[in-house]
Amino acid sequence: MTEDQAQDWLQAHGWWAGDAGERLRRFVALVLEEADRQNLISANSRAQIWARHIVDSAQLMTLAQESDGEGERWVDLGTGAGFPGLVVACLRTGPMSLVEMRPLRVAFLERVVRELALDHVEVLASKVERTAFAAPAGIISARAYAPLDRLLQTAHHLADRKTLWLLPKGRNGEKELAIARQRWQAVFHVEQSLTDAESAIVIARDVTPRIAPKRASKPMNPRKNRRAT
Repeated sequence: MTEDQAQDWLQAHGWWAGDAGERLRRFVALVLEEADRQNLISANSRAQIWARHIVDSAQLMTLAQESDGEGERWVDLGTGAGFPGLVVACLRTGPMSLVEMRPLRVAFLERVVRELALDHVEVLASKVERTAFAAPAGIISARAYAPLDRLLQTAHHLADRKTLWLLPKGRNGEKELAIARQRWQAVFHVEQSLTDAESAIVIARDVTPRIAPKRASKPMNPRKNRRAT
């Protein structure tokens, strides 16, 4: 996807003009400015930021819209430079929680939230394992946070069986899914990414850990059962 195609895609979804487009453009400017101070995005992706980062994140909205109630909490894990969490936050008004533990990234996320007046967004400076909410998340997303099996393991306490998981993955996505299926039972579905032919989005619902099989009891030691003679 080219930069022109990315902007056309946003236009077609009503996210290029108006308040949403203005927020996205200001966010892009802040990312590029901050990238001079810390390694938010690679140097190669700066010239393709709309396709590789903005649309790559915004496409999750099209996968969530059928089930996304604006009152449901969307939790983004390992938000980093704001992808996909802050992009989504520019496009929806429902509560958004960004979980990030690196101090410089946290400071940047807080600055963007403040400057874009994203009052519905909270930034949590925490490890995912130590994060907790009063109610399960409606949607959980994560981009380049962890392999799928570890991601589910560290974040499962934030979800219930109704939670929708939207998890962009690169070329190893199918391999990660095969590993995860060994430990997790769920309704898994894979969608091709709009922005990269080698990437996909793993979609999951009804995620529960598989019950570990019971260990076979050890055979009795016959010596211990012999009667003394």
